[in-house]
Order: sequence, then C-alpha cells, then structure tokens
Amino acid sequence: MTHAPALLAMLIVEAVCGYPARWPHPVMAAGALIDFVERRWNRGGAGRRRIAGVALVALLVGLSALIGTAIERLVDGVGGWGLLLVVAVGTTGLAQRSLYDHVAAVRAPLAAGDLVAARRAVAMIVGRDTDGLDEAGVAVAAIESLAESFCDAVIAPACWFLLLGLPGLFAAKAINTADSMIGHRTPRHAAFGWAAARADDAVNWLPARLAGVLIGVAGGGGWRTMARDARHHASPNGGWPEAAMAGALGRRLGGPVSYDGEPAARAWLGQGRAPDAADLTRALRIYGMACLLFWMLIGGLAWRR
Repeated sequence: MTHAPALLAMLIVEAVCGYPARWPHPVMAAGALIDFVERRWNRGGAGRRRIAGVALVALLVGLSALIGTAIERLVDGVGGWGLLLVVAVGTTGLAQRSLYDHVAAVRAPLAAGDLVAARRAVAMIVGRDTDGLDEAGVAVAAIESLAESFCDAVIAPACWFLLLGLPGLFAAKAINTADSMIGHRTPRHAAFGWAAARADDAVNWLPARLAGVLIGVAGGGGWRTMARDARHHASPNGGWPEAAMAGALGRRLGGPVSYDGEPAARAWLGQGRAPDAADLTRALRIYGMACLLFWMLIGGLAWRR
C-alpha cells in the first residue's frame, strides 16, 4: 500500500468529520490495558518497576503492530474498499478536529469574559491546576496545549503512518497514551513510567521539529524564538512547537504553574506581553493553516508517487 494518498485522505476526512462523540475510542482500550497492567506490575523496587515498564511498552508496541498488520493484510488486494477501510480506521489515530474543538471551547467563554467556564474548559485539556488562572493563564494553557498537541495528536501519528502504515500509527498512539498516563516523575511512576516517557520522546523527536517549522511558516515567523527557546523547555520535544507558536504570536508563553497544589518552575518561551482571548483566536488560525500546509506536504508526496 502506498501510504501518502491514504494519509492525505485520512487527514481530510478526520478534519471534516471528526470522531463520533458517543462512540468508544480505540485509545480507551489502550488506556484500559495500561491501567490493568500498571496495577499489577508496578510493584517492588525501582529496578523491578523499570523493567516492568519496559515490558509494558514492548507489549503495547507488539500488540499495536499485530493489530495494524492484521487489518492491512485483511484489506490487502480488496482494492478501493480496502483503502476506504484503512482510511476509516486510520482517522481514529488523528485528532485535528477534536483538538481544534477543545481549544475553541476555551476561546468562546474566555472571549465572552466568563472566566469560570473558560477555566472549566481548559481543565479538560491540560494537567496543571486551573482554579486560580486569570485570563492570561487560561490563554497560555490553551495555546501551549494546542501547539504541543499539534505534534502529539496530528504530526507524530501521521508521520508514523506514512513510514509504517497502521502498525506505526497504532504504536505511536499507544506510546503517547502510556506517556500521558504513567510517564510522570512521581514516586509511583518515576521508574515504571520511565520507558513510556523515553519512548514518547523518541517517537515525537522529528515530528516535534516538523510541527515547529509548520507553525513558523503558518504564522509568518517564530524561527528565532524556536531556535533560541525550544531547548529551555523541560521536554526535548514540547518546546519546538510551543516556542514557534510564541514567536509567531509575538507573545510570551511558559512560566511558573502548579500541579496538584505543588509549584512548578518553567522556562519562559518568547517575548512580549502575556496572551489573551484574541491571541488564542490567532493561535487557532495559525493551527488551521499549519494543518493545511501539512496536507499540502503529504499531497506532494502522494502526487510524486
């Protein structure tokens, strides 16, 4: 199967249709497996926990590759119907539409001055404490989530589908899910989630830099900010799209936050004043243009093949 045409179709279909709100998402199955294994394997000393975490990542990648390969072999030789099935299944690994919708759900009450509703909406997409955020804090959280998730939820799974088909896409999504659930530096997960966090870093390394470039092109700038500030981010990948977005907007992101009541120091990204609701609207516009640029890139690859 030539992956570029299928990927272009997946991106367009997912952006237009999204995912049915009441349908169970395949990521829920991966999450249930991670939770089941974590409660049984995350025991003992740090060394044992780390080995168990490595085994979990290997299990996730193996199952993902097995399921993806089985689907591709099932539809191989069926022709156009097989391609339609691959596109339909593959859209479950992308989140262009849902990412836009979740961030737009923050923008609407924030623009209307309803800070309580805006905090409630942004709490759905970030892990930091949101109860005490002012308008700028809500805007920062939403813009950072939009930029980083552009990599995690769009560019990374798409790139892995382009390289390895459904097995690559499913494995990337499983690793990202594991990182979001157990890849934390807490006493419980520091050792057990080590492999998930490192695997997520590896899976997103190149996509994060591509995401930053696309945001820079879409926003007509941000190059200097990305080159200067990306390395100051706590994540080896998250700083690239976030710094690019900060530069494109001409606003300052990052800075101190708190998680579960505990203060967390973070580097500043970009310069200028803190963002507001209008800047969140601009960020959504840049995101939409960056997605369109990615479609054009994949379309070019499909045309050449």
